[in-house]
Amino acid sequence: MKKKHNTLISNLSTDLAPVKALPNINKLAMSWFLLSAIYVVVVTRIIGPIRPGALTQLATEPRFLLETMLGVAAILWVSLLAFRSSVPAALSKPFAVTGAVLMMLWLTQYVLGFFSPALEPSTLGARHHCHFETMVYALPVILAGLYYVRRRYPLRPVLTAMSIGLAAGMLPALYMQIACMYEPSHILAFHILPGLLMVIVAAAGAAKLRPRRSDSGLS
Repeated sequence: MKKKHNTLISNLSTDLAPVKALPNINKLAMSWFLLSAIYVVVVTRIIGPIRPGALTQLATEPRFLLETMLGVAAILWVSLLAFRSSVPAALSKPFAVTGAVLMMLWLTQYVLGFFSPALEPSTLGARHHCHFETMVYALPVILAGLYYVRRRYPLRPVLTAMSIGLAAGMLPALYMQIACMYEPSHILAFHILPGLLMVIVAAAGAAKLRPRRSDSGLS
């Protein structure tokens, strides 16, 4: 019996090739976030200049800086959340809740801006197609994110895709607060809303996240 057992193991292991370990999921998420942020900044600057004085406002207006940094933290956290959700048991409920809270805290700043804006509302630097830019810039980021999470084993591909879409859509939405005019109603309607719509776009591609059986879930 033991001989048959050893023979079976030997036959099963014949011609097996070593499998390359997948990259650390947190490092992969950070890389995706940083490269996506660089891409958004560069392509936005290529299309048109940022709002005059915006960088000075970041340095001299503490609340505007805090608002911006809160946005960066929220998007980074959601990026980590999205990639962790593509690995079974890698995403905890407290981590997911923290990401949702950070995102809500950031977006709430623009609602509060109706009563007390971080900057004096102005049409200075207005980009006439900022809503379109936000959506277009997010698409390559979504495709890259879906590609990488699909190589894992997302148990809830729709939710994973929605998280990717949220992070990808919010990156250009956040940068538009520097590149475009600063006015709360404009921000919510033409920066944030188009960014949120990318959640739906990413969810529509969630079927592509389902691993192929022939690839044992690692396609």
